[in-house]
Amino acid sequence: MFAKFISNSNDTSLLTATGASEADFTLFGQPARQGRWLFIPLGILVLLCLGTVYSWSIFRKPLEAELGIPTADSLLPYTFALVFYAALMPITGFVIPRWGSRRVLALGGSIVGLGYILASFANTIGWVTLSYGALAGAGVGIAYGVPMVVVARWLPDRKGLAVGLTIIGFGLSPLITAPLANYWIEALGVRSTLRLLGILFGVVIVALSTQLKLPPTDWIPVRAESIPAQISGHFSSHSSALFKTRSFYGLWICYAIGTLIGLSAIGISSPVGEELIGLDPTLAASSVALFAIFNGLSRPLFGWLADHFQPHQVATGSYGLVILACGLMMVSPQGSLVSYWVAFSLLWFCLGGWLAMAPTLTLRLFNPARYAQNYGVVFTAYGVGALTGTMITGQIRDWLGSYSYIFYGMAVLAILGILVANVFLREMMVEAK
Repeated sequence: MFAKFISNSNDTSLLTATGASEADFTLFGQPARQGRWLFIPLGILVLLCLGTVYSWSIFRKPLEAELGIPTADSLLPYTFALVFYAALMPITGFVIPRWGSRRVLALGGSIVGLGYILASFANTIGWVTLSYGALAGAGVGIAYGVPMVVVARWLPDRKGLAVGLTIIGFGLSPLITAPLANYWIEALGVRSTLRLLGILFGVVIVALSTQLKLPPTDWIPVRAESIPAQISGHFSSHSSALFKTRSFYGLWICYAIGTLIGLSAIGISSPVGEELIGLDPTLAASSVALFAIFNGLSRPLFGWLADHFQPHQVATGSYGLVILACGLMMVSPQGSLVSYWVAFSLLWFCLGGWLAMAPTLTLRLFNPARYAQNYGVVFTAYGVGALTGTMITGQIRDWLGSYSYIFYGMAVLAILGILVANVFLREMMVEAK
């Protein structure tokens, strides 16, 4: 007995066998049901490389000194990176089914590497913004969705847990890549570091792209009964008309609110620690590392919860934690370190949760065969939340003179999210009966 792969034009692996059952299908030298789990660590490695975009603060000070630019200008590459990352992600969702996962990931990885390398030669902040921000950010957007699509297709019976585990790589990347980048900057300089990272990321992602392939279109685990049912056959049958479903608008709004709150919290974590709690900059930075751990750990947990509970219940639980965090910051006396740590750990925890819930719920609510396209559309909520959150928090601080007022707005948004989830996502389940 033997089995082999033949790849079609879309890179979807078609299994052919001579006298072999699906149980004989192997991956990485193991039976497919065991070998498929290895796609998760491969995806984590890809996202560890891509998540370095969140480590921009490591490069800011050295570039400010080299280029002679103010702090406001040094934020431009990071802002552009977020914009292009959010803009390209929806587009590539429609490209993956046509080009295949391996080609898309190799393209994205190559663009990321090229962006870093070109940034190492830039002599003005404008060229750094175009190379690191626009080009590398676009590469991140192109490559980001591929690992999630691959693991979701290979593990339909554990999709929430699988996606949540995979995207740990993106959330925890700053904890691993930032110290590495900082060490190289001190030893070699900022330009050589950007160049080395570009080469490293390009080579690693392109190499991993050869392994991250999609399963046969009709492949399911042997124990197919373990696959969670779609919440509604009505909705899954109309997934091509995504905008006609009430559940899409509920999920989109909830995702936008979750990311707006979470990314706002990320942006003000260190300044709040210094201004409201009275921490020195070193301890404030160390606190951010603690928060990042919670941001990563929440992803597999919320992915699992999204697999096993109804959408409105998981969303309500997340927003409830946000309200608790905001309440701690509202009522605790200024300088309360414990309240600060607990509150921001919860806020980062909930952001990581939404980055796992949104793709998992997209799989549950809509046709899994169109997951790449559907999540690309849903992901636009992340872009809206990111841009709105980063702009609003700064304005509130400038207008009212303190970050403390931001927590009242976050609490109101969380209450709005609970209402939307319980009307739109609960209503979806009623229609499905």
